[in-house]
Amino acid sequence: MGDWAAGQILPDIPRFYTALAEWLSCLLCMRELVRRYSGWKFWGIAGAAFLVQSVFLVLTGGLDGPVWLMCMAAAVFLMFCFLRISCGSSSLDVGYVCVKAFVLAEFMASLAWQLHCFFFYGMGYESGWTGLLLLLAVYGGTCLVTRGISSRYISGTERMDTTGRELLFAAVIGLSVFLMSNIGFVYSQTPFSGKYASDIFNVRTLIDLGGLAILVAYHIQRLHLRAQHDLESMEMILHNQYTQYQQSQETLDLINYKYHDLKHHIIALRAEENKEKRNAYLDKMEDEIRNYEAQNKTGNQVLDTLLTAKSLYCMREKIALTYVVDGARLDFMDVMDICSIFGNALDNAIECEKKIPETEKRMIHVSMFVQQTFLIIRFENYCEGELDFEQNLPVTTKKQAEFHGYGLKSLRHTVHKYGGEVDIDVEDQWFRLKILIPL
Repeated sequence: MGDWAAGQILPDIPRFYTALAEWLSCLLCMRELVRRYSGWKFWGIAGAAFLVQSVFLVLTGGLDGPVWLMCMAAAVFLMFCFLRISCGSSSLDVGYVCVKAFVLAEFMASLAWQLHCFFFYGMGYESGWTGLLLLLAVYGGTCLVTRGISSRYISGTERMDTTGRELLFAAVIGLSVFLMSNIGFVYSQTPFSGKYASDIFNVRTLIDLGGLAILVAYHIQRLHLRAQHDLESMEMILHNQYTQYQQSQETLDLINYKYHDLKHHIIALRAEENKEKRNAYLDKMEDEIRNYEAQNKTGNQVLDTLLTAKSLYCMREKIALTYVVDGARLDFMDVMDICSIFGNALDNAIECEKKIPETEKRMIHVSMFVQQTFLIIRFENYCEGELDFEQNLPVTTKKQAEFHGYGLKSLRHTVHKYGGEVDIDVEDQWFRLKILIPL
């Protein structure tokens, strides 16, 4: 113990232990990303990554100074490659997770080796199988604790959407933690060096732990701010839908007023001459009026107003909108929630139909019915081309990409208020959005 404590011997972490820690950290932090593979394909890639990581670190174990720093940078790059190949997330998301995985690996390896040195160098216990058991206990315990903490803030339904600034901030923290925790092994005269080897081990482990805590706290704050932004965006969309409904109601009141006046005009016009031409024109006007009169009588005034507004817009855009809806089934639902569900779903469908060049293919169908104890609302629209999905939401093509998916997120949030679920799929060039709400 004397030699180790006095700092005459500074046993560094075996490179294989470091490789194992980095590999385990990647597997653990990968839960925040979208996996590209599963089953034997994934574990084949994972096994190859562990082999490459181990061989590289073991072969470069005798290097020091700037060359050692370059080798550690290469090891981080290998971690990034493993995550990037295994996951379909963006490079920014992968880089962000890679930083956290690296700092976690540094802490895991540092803690395990510090305890190893304390018991087997300092206390004089025999290593052998006990050393391996200690390694597995520390690595396993660290992974379990980290998994337990991360489960509280990892969401399986939301994208990370890491920005360049967020990645840069995380990278600066990771680099700072690495340099501060390892500089005591390179130079003896630094604020982070100690007189004894045990002091240097303590500094390294504590700095790694502090850096990991900072990254976790930053990630939680980042998710909190993003959730707040999402909520504000959804509330804005919901408010806009309700505002549109109010405006549509005013428009319909005016239309109804003109509609009654138009009836009197038709009676007056029929008394004039040129009957053939006049009557043909008037018959056409009456048919359009009858069509309007027959439309939008669902049994729910809010839904009638919204569907009428969307129908008029679809007519201008040459989109065939049909629906079979019993609006009386929505009496339990708040006005704004009706606007959110039907407004967002129809807006999404209309946006898709407007991109179809052939107007005869522009079709939207809405149906609502009760099956057993569920209210089922189904929106169907024809679509061309392949749609990409992220977290069960179609990838937007809007120019305002910052509002990606907020309409459908707002819809899903509203449905969840009533204990319902939303299912989205594409089959035979038909986009289908199905809502199930228990009654």
